[in-house]
Amino acid sequence: MKRTLHAGAGMVAFAAIAAFWISTVGAELFGTTETIHAVKRMILTGLIVLVPAIAIAGASGMSMGRRRKDAPARAKMRRMPVIAANGLLILVPAAIFLDARAAAGTFDAAFFGVQALELAAGGVNLTLMGLNIRDGRAMARQRRV
Repeated sequence: MKRTLHAGAGMVAFAAIAAFWISTVGAELFGTTETIHAVKRMILTGLIVLVPAIAIAGASGMSMGRRRKDAPARAKMRRMPVIAANGLLILVPAAIFLDARAAAGTFDAAFFGVQALELAAGGVNLTLMGLNIRDGRAMARQRRV
C-alpha cells in the first residue's frame, strides 16, 4: 500500500510540474497576455494538488527508505531535500508573484526574471524527480528478483 501511495504521489507531482512547465513555455512563446494570466492562475491553483503530492511522496519515501543503505535509496534521499527546498523556496513564491503580476498586467523585467528562475527551478525539479523515478523503478526490480 505504501509503495503504491509513494509511486502515485511521485507521478502526480512529476506530471503536475511537467504540465506547469510546458504550459508556461507554450503561453510565453505563443500566448496572449490573457493566456499567460490563465496559465499563471492554473499553476497557482494546481499547487493545491502539487504540494500535498510532493509531501506524500517525500514522507512515504523516507518511511520506506530509512533502513535501506543501497546506492539508489541513498541517492533518492539526497535528492528529496533539494526537490522540497526548490519547491518551497523558489517555485511556490514564484507562482504567487507571477500570478499577481499577470493579474495586474505587469509584464516587466521582474516578471520575466522570476519567470526564467521558475522555469530553471522547475527544470531542476523535473530532472531530480525523473532520476528518483528511475532509481525507484530499479529498486522495485531488485525487490522482485
